[in-house]
Amino acid sequence: MKNSWVSLSFWFPAFIFAVIFPVSTGQLPPSETRILFEIQKLLEYPVALQGWSNWTNFCYLPPSSSLKIVCSGNHITELTVIGNKSSPSKAPKSVSVSSIPYPQTLSNSFSIDSFFTVLTKLSNLRVLSLVSLGLWGPFPSKVNRLSSLEVLNISSNFIYGGIPTTISKLHSLKSLVLADNLLNGSVPDLRGLAVLEELNLGQNKLGQKAPSLGETVVIIILRKNLFRSEIPSRILELNKLQLLDISYNKFLGPIHASLFSLPAVQYLNLAYNQLSGALSVNTTCNRNLKFVDISHNLLIGKLPSCIRPNSSNRTVNISWNCLSSGSSKDQHTYSYCHKEAMAVEPPSDSQKQKLSTKLGLMLAIIGGVVGISGVVLLLIYVIIRNRRRFGETKYEKSTADKLSVRGSPLPNRRVPQTRLPALGLPPYRVFTLDEIEDITKNFDPSSLAAEEPQAKTYKGRLPDGSVVLVKCFKLKQKLIPQALARHIEELPNLRHRHLVSVLGHCTFTHQDQVNPASTVFIVDEYIFNGSLKDCLTDWKRKDALKWPQRMGITIGIARGIQHLHTGMATGIFGNDIRIDNILLDETLSAKISNYNILMPLKNAESGLNVTKRSENPEKEDIFQFGAILLQVINGRPITATRELDDLKSEFESGLAEVLKLRGVIDPSIQGSFAFDSLKTTIQIAINCLSKDPNKRPSIEDVLWNLQYSMQVQEGWTSSGNLGTFT
Repeated sequence: MKNSWVSLSFWFPAFIFAVIFPVSTGQLPPSETRILFEIQKLLEYPVALQGWSNWTNFCYLPPSSSLKIVCSGNHITELTVIGNKSSPSKAPKSVSVSSIPYPQTLSNSFSIDSFFTVLTKLSNLRVLSLVSLGLWGPFPSKVNRLSSLEVLNISSNFIYGGIPTTISKLHSLKSLVLADNLLNGSVPDLRGLAVLEELNLGQNKLGQKAPSLGETVVIIILRKNLFRSEIPSRILELNKLQLLDISYNKFLGPIHASLFSLPAVQYLNLAYNQLSGALSVNTTCNRNLKFVDISHNLLIGKLPSCIRPNSSNRTVNISWNCLSSGSSKDQHTYSYCHKEAMAVEPPSDSQKQKLSTKLGLMLAIIGGVVGISGVVLLLIYVIIRNRRRFGETKYEKSTADKLSVRGSPLPNRRVPQTRLPALGLPPYRVFTLDEIEDITKNFDPSSLAAEEPQAKTYKGRLPDGSVVLVKCFKLKQKLIPQALARHIEELPNLRHRHLVSVLGHCTFTHQDQVNPASTVFIVDEYIFNGSLKDCLTDWKRKDALKWPQRMGITIGIARGIQHLHTGMATGIFGNDIRIDNILLDETLSAKISNYNILMPLKNAESGLNVTKRSENPEKEDIFQFGAILLQVINGRPITATRELDDLKSEFESGLAEVLKLRGVIDPSIQGSFAFDSLKTTIQIAINCLSKDPNKRPSIEDVLWNLQYSMQVQEGWTSSGNLGTFT
């Protein structure tokens, strides 16, 4: 087989570079220069693309073995980049889609969809070769936007999924090379590629039927896939076909004698399949046919004289069939091939109908059994659930009395970091600048949602219609790339059920400036239901917020703070935890917004909220959370520090003289709270508001006590003894 690939190596260059373009001429417009820098960044700065600067004249770069850029008419017409990463066929062990990202692929933040979005901006491309670059992800259907493409080679990467049907719209395509990837499924009808000359889909997982092709094809390579069908008779009509390699598949049935005499055929590799039957002894061969390999099949009988091993003008391999023409040492017995051919013979139409009937009957029986089992299991579940409901142990009032609320410290417990999923969020991704511009309508003033000293926030939509916020941070000049990378690495961790989660980011360096400056765009989810402050100032919405709902909201806020403090490699503190920064989704789940995203900002020493941070920012967050607790209980937003001090004093007096609490708590929650749950929460708030930061509890202590308070509430809810001050 080594000889066969030596021969193949002779054919590839001849057709991959069949289209010859003029020498580079012209000067690129700034937009295409910017696209090249964007490609360099998205490919994570491969060796072939290093050394570029603002003064690089891309149209006159000398071509090398790893990079070739050709310009014509002030536009890029060819881009060839060959990397040094491995491929699925060269990996030390089998690589599957589930194991990606793989050490030899691009990183987890790479998005092939974003990458192709940028590529398709080069609308004049006629040759695109991206080889061994570690590309991974499903083959983007937007490839058809490169309507001028004549050569497409993205071999030796880790692209998976099906070949998009839109590829058949590349009507100028002459060479399509997708070899050595992880592509699977059926190959779309390619007869629309009316000028296609080369098709190389080797070393993938494609099947089962061979693709339909036009009459202009010269090279077909389908080796090492999962094709399982007869050799299509349409191949016999390809009068320009010179090379056919379908080895290492499961093609079956007979070999058409006329395949060997096609007018232009020179190379046939049919080895390692399940081809069967006998070849006609009258078969003739094209005199230019130089290589034939039909080994490792199930062929029987005598060989025609033109493809016997002793042919002087061609290389022939016939081993491991059941042929009578070869040496018995490298052939199976006739019975072996007969038995194996019967085993792989495709069923007839009548057999298919019988199998379909049996399969339908079997599925109907299985469906009936599963349905009956499901009903039985549902009944059992309902019975057990009802028994548990009526058998639950009620909390006794003395349980809550064990918790001191008169100045003694609350129990000091640690709550482990609870990793809640960021429900309903798309995967984190890296956006391109073009995508950011599309989202913000090129930063149109009408899209501006907020403007702060360190950042502007725009509101926009993703292509799928979902609304997002885009925050723009101007970074320090002369910034060390490693310093920015450390901050960027933390962004994917800012995804939590109780945070306004980060969906992705984009970094852009202004190349046209004498002193290059960078901007980071952070894309956040958008929450429609307003803030907790809005809820407390709208009497209808406030009246609907009973004590259990308010407890759920405050526990959610505490979980969000816990994630910021302990769920990151470097804790995030000084988060401006104010009642108007607590957003509520449609399920009344709390989400903290405007938390402190640490960035090396222009004209700032640290993060976004640097001017709002105290000497002990961790305890400042606890203090602000205590203020939120009192506002939730009181039902009125606080606008001044003096109001907070007065409200705290009123609650402290209420704990000493219970009847005074009547005038302090929100009337909307009357009748919905367990008194001991309310007292516990008030004490938590007072402890959080201690003037001495060192006496304020940690967020874990706060969360443990809130959860205890919720347990007390749930126990008393089942007892029906609510809303009393005695």
